[in-house]
Amino acid sequence: MAMAECQDTTKTECNFNSYYNAAEDAYRLRKAMKGCGTDEDAIIDVLTSRNLCQRLEIAKTYKTTFGRDLIDDLKSELCGDFRRVIIAMMMPTAVYDAQELRRAMKGLGTDECCLIEILASRSNEEIQCINDTYRCIYGRSLERDIISDTSGMFRRVLVSLLTGNRDVRCEVDDCLAEQDAQCLYHAGEKKFGTDEEQFLSILCTRNRSHLIRVFDEYQRVTDKDIIDSIKSEMSGDLENVFVAVVKCVRNTPAYFAERLYKSMKGLGTDDDTLIRVMVSRCEIDMLSIRNEFKSMYGKSLYSFIQGDTSGHYRKVLLCLCGGED
Repeated sequence: MAMAECQDTTKTECNFNSYYNAAEDAYRLRKAMKGCGTDEDAIIDVLTSRNLCQRLEIAKTYKTTFGRDLIDDLKSELCGDFRRVIIAMMMPTAVYDAQELRRAMKGLGTDECCLIEILASRSNEEIQCINDTYRCIYGRSLERDIISDTSGMFRRVLVSLLTGNRDVRCEVDDCLAEQDAQCLYHAGEKKFGTDEEQFLSILCTRNRSHLIRVFDEYQRVTDKDIIDSIKSEMSGDLENVFVAVVKCVRNTPAYFAERLYKSMKGLGTDDDTLIRVMVSRCEIDMLSIRNEFKSMYGKSLYSFIQGDTSGHYRKVLLCLCGGED
């Protein structure tokens, strides 16, 4: 099924704070791509000054006015990582997440970090929307693809996260939090070996408020942070997914700040992660991510992007970032 037929499965909040005219923007984009050469700056200016809901409306107006598909025209006119960012910006959120999950599993090898990042950080509603959208676009079950592409307890954790079944109705209960903390302690630090299933049953099913209380209680009982215990008891992808769950529960913007830092530090750039986080979070919590980044690493996210990228790719990422801190 075509992507356009699946777009309505994503809920997008519109926030028209500035002057906006979809027809004018469509004409500007057509002018930027018509004839010889491409005005990349005009494309950046139009698309980064509009929110996702507005960009989707511009795409509809573009097709109505010119009888052409805006995404197809952008794909034919742009190239490289710059094109990847622009095309990602034109996708409904759930469509983009579904595409990234498919990319992470398609072909040889698996991008486990991508699977972990998306499934550990999205809400129940977002997970359900991703599931529906994935089936709509690819005609197959996301759960089945994950089962066929991963293994062991790591697979079971991803499938649990994929159900989007955290109990959001459960109120914080000190007695239950203490009980859960004790269960985690007896499943790990106090046990020869590790009862990984107990970690799964608590970390992947409890709501955020309750888990924060559990982590505090765990620290009190064991005098050790839950992340330190996970790292000492587990390894590899299983360790990474449980650590990601804990970090997202505690401070989601800090988790994404770390993802961005790791995508750019050292030699080379993990453009897959850099693009995905910048596009998926730019209208959600980018300001908070910037604040966490500066606090954690002593440098601004803006300066990191500026030093690690170039050309129109850098320009559009800096626009999504929103400014220097």
